[in-house]
Amino acid sequence: MSIWSGILFVIPLFMFVCGLFSFVGSRKHLLSTLLSLEFIMLSLFWLIGSVLSGVGVDSFFSLFFLTLAACEGALGLGLLVSIVQTHGSDNFGSFAVLKC
Repeated sequence: MSIWSGILFVIPLFMFVCGLFSFVGSRKHLLSTLLSLEFIMLSLFWLIGSVLSGVGVDSFFSLFFLTLAACEGALGLGLLVSIVQTHGSDNFGSFAVLKC
């Protein structure tokens, strides 16, 4: 195992941890939480691609994962548009639980 193959595994793990910290730390706006979720999905896609290419397996599973990540992103953006239309902003502080 060379140094470059080790870096291919360390960078996505670091990205994943940074995305988790961003997801936990961003509690004010829905858009920032959605962006951190997409960053986590991108890092996991990179990690899965690195692992599958290191093992020598076909990359069908990574394309399936990328498709699910794109569907998750589209669903999140649809929810964001719906929330902005009904409540006026994506600020979590302006939401009332009893009104929804």
